Amino acid sequence: MYVLGTAGHVDHGKSALVHAITGIDPDRLAEEKERGMTIDLGFAWLKLPSGREISIVDVPGHERFIKNMLAGVGGIDLSILVIAADEGVMPQTREHLAILDLLNVSRGIVVITKKDLVDEEMLELAADDAEEVIKGTVLEGAPIIATSALTRDGLPRLLSAIDKLLDSTTPRRDIGKPRLSIDRAFSMKGFGTVVTGTLLDGGFSVGQEVEILPPGRRAHIRGLQTHKRKVDTTLPGTRLAINLTGIATGELRRGLVITTPGWLEPTRSMDVRIRAVSDLAQPITHNAAITFHTGAAEVSGKVRLLDRDKLARAESGWAQILLTRPVAVVNGDLFIIRSSRGTLGGGAIIDNQPRRHRRFQSSVIENLEVREKGSPEDILLATLENNQPAELTSILSASSLSPDAANEALQRLASGNRVVMLGSERPRALLFTANSWARLREEAKRTVQSHHRQFPLRVGMPREELRSRLKIPQQHFNNALQRFVEEGVLIEERALVRLPSHTVELTVRQQAEADAFLTALSQNPFSPPSESLPEPELLNMLIDQRRVVQVNNNIVFAASAYDEMTRRITEHLNSKGKITVAEVRDMFLTSRKYALSLLEHLDEQRITRRVGDERVLR
Repeated sequence: MYVLGTAGHVDHGKSALVHAITGIDPDRLAEEKERGMTIDLGFAWLKLPSGREISIVDVPGHERFIKNMLAGVGGIDLSILVIAADEGVMPQTREHLAILDLLNVSRGIVVITKKDLVDEEMLELAADDAEEVIKGTVLEGAPIIATSALTRDGLPRLLSAIDKLLDSTTPRRDIGKPRLSIDRAFSMKGFGTVVTGTLLDGGFSVGQEVEILPPGRRAHIRGLQTHKRKVDTTLPGTRLAINLTGIATGELRRGLVITTPGWLEPTRSMDVRIRAVSDLAQPITHNAAITFHTGAAEVSGKVRLLDRDKLARAESGWAQILLTRPVAVVNGDLFIIRSSRGTLGGGAIIDNQPRRHRRFQSSVIENLEVREKGSPEDILLATLENNQPAELTSILSASSLSPDAANEALQRLASGNRVVMLGSERPRALLFTANSWARLREEAKRTVQSHHRQFPLRVGMPREELRSRLKIPQQHFNNALQRFVEEGVLIEERALVRLPSHTVELTVRQQAEADAFLTALSQNPFSPPSESLPEPELLNMLIDQRRVVQVNNNIVFAASAYDEMTRRITEHLNSKGKITVAEVRDMFLTSRKYALSLLEHLDEQRITRRVGDERVLR
């Protein structure tokens, strides 16, 4: 499905031409019919000689309604630039043409209307005028066809030319992420809330849950209609009416976006490439106030120029646009900026979730240039540089590449060791550039090394402490640690990590103290001395080596004694089902203090569970 849009000066016959070729009057408002001019968007459709069916968006030509024109022109595949034979090129002809140029609507036809009102010489002058105005624009070389809506002269040739253009027009991409920018929202008796717009990037189906952005409201699709026909599913490029349930018409407005839930995050800022119009009256200056138009949305804001102080006519430059309220856009979306002086320029969104940049930074500009023109691999790397580490789903979404192209590029990057991907569950895999991973690896080494210097008698650093220091999300840390181990950076032992070079070495004094403590424990294994514990670091070393087990602050058992006591208590519970503190005391010929401390420790280890004055197996 394709969408054709009209453009041109007020009263040059756009709506009459649409009516003549479709039989549908696109002027739906009573005020429009009274004034004889289009004020808001009009819609129609047409079956071409080839059998193709296309949608038509008829836009207003008056300068006061340019914002309404912009709400309709964003989703079109080809344009008809209308120029009246009796007036020729006029101010809004030029402005509409500039907008088509900025939005890169490169397929189009120039239609000279009202040929029945002029003689051949006047008609030829109008055609020459049209040919001159489109020079240097996206419509340069476009067919110029003279028509009359009244006599229908030239209409068959126009329809044939539209068909021919569509033969070489690439269908809208389908990346499985449908978006519809609302250009109308209204209520119909018996149906409720209805919205219309042009569908991009995927399809909708009846019964589907959708999200309305920016507010983030959820709703369901009750019905779908295109060209007044009910459909169950839709394709990108379709002019669509959606009957929504679960949301009131008053909650909706032009410019909100309907999409599938959970993937698109609205933004108040974006990095863009701006091209100024060729007839710009005054340069675009840094921090200039603007109105920003994309899809059907219109939002006020300002433009921060990143590589210059002002942008003169026909110049291009990098900028960050800051908006007063959020919009739902993706990278690659086209936009127009305007002011009270008219259209200033436009271009493409390169990053819809950028950091705030310092101006005149060569690294920032280089990154943006790569993302604008680079290969899929370059685009993914540049996107990752700005957002790492990041989950695969967010990088694929931010890159604006199709899923197939992005996944193929990612495989090439991973096989070439230019990207590190943690995790086998691909949608949730965590991505790093090779340089970023190298920095993280060195940080991990430094962090563990610092721990070894601070605690030389400890076998290693607790895993969780390392995760916290590296700020790696819990769900990705195991994969990161596994890769550190595979790369020979760290060694993992139980819940500890250490450098391969780290060994615990005691001084003569420390070795003597450790030997004396272990001897004392062995002499009274079930009632060990609690008054002469070694220094904390030495004790922690013995615990890390599992030569001893500490059950509370004051009581430490030799590991062999602890294991024997645990085994005998467990055997008793398996046989008898329960045990008391007194029974444990008598079993090991110890005191109540040791028996109670041991059982409380086993409770903490989830080996036993207290029930009244007794313990049972957990």
